[in-house]
Amino acid sequence: MHPLIGYLIAAGLFAIGLYGVLTRRNAVLQLAAAELMLGGVHLVLVTTDLVAGSLTGQSFALFIVVIAAAEVGVGLALVLNLWRERASIDTDALPEEDEAEARR
Repeated sequence: MHPLIGYLIAAGLFAIGLYGVLTRRNAVLQLAAAELMLGGVHLVLVTTDLVAGSLTGQSFALFIVVIAAAEVGVGLALVLNLWRERASIDTDALPEEDEAEARR
């Protein structure tokens, strides 16, 4: 496999994930889009590892998988808390900070 194919697929995954994070209002869909972005990063690491011929890219990818599992747990806990507080997981309905609160 030519490395360009892996890089192009990774760029596509990352772009789709970025689009999903920026346009979706549902918190669960935003988390899924962030996982797509992480999948693109994994593919870049593994493709670079294949080109360089070392195992560092695969090691970093495995580390990111562990971090992503923790991220999903925390993210779903936040979504569950948001649902309990507001009966909606729409992130546009969240109150914005006042400037006075942001200065504290």
